Amino acid sequence: MSFAIITTAIGAITAIAVIFGTDVLAAVVLRAVYAEVDEPTLVQVVGRGHYYGDRRLPGFGIAGVVLTVATAALSAFWGSLAAAVLATVALVALLLWLVLFGTIAKPINTTLTAAALGGTVPTDVRALQDRWESIIPLRATLQGLALVLLCVALVVR
Repeated sequence: MSFAIITTAIGAITAIAVIFGTDVLAAVVLRAVYAEVDEPTLVQVVGRGHYYGDRRLPGFGIAGVVLTVATAALSAFWGSLAAAVLATVALVALLLWLVLFGTIAKPINTTLTAAALGGTVPTDVRALQDRWESIIPLRATLQGLALVLLCVALVVR
């Protein structure tokens, strides 16, 4: 019982930490780097980064959500209301992150990936990147919140 909750929570924390780290890196380091490069370089670096990220990171995101659901369900099933509530709020944070990613970031990722692979530079590349970057602090905050809530759920279980 408790072992199952611990296992799912640690798995969720580990998977979420990958996405959190990626978002924090983008917020703290990459935004400054991208502001200093010319537009063709921006398209190539960002577009190719999204090309690989959009192929290699979804498994971590999916695992984080699924294991968070499992943590909430197992906590509720075995009578740990506090852990169930914490994991459920963590899940809400992850789902909000997914909405932001799917509606704002992913379409931009797709546009910049196509441009990089096609060797073109969209006339609005800076506006696209600015829009993408405008939600990165919120995305990192949502992932960080989910991490903290799941860590607390481990303690109160």
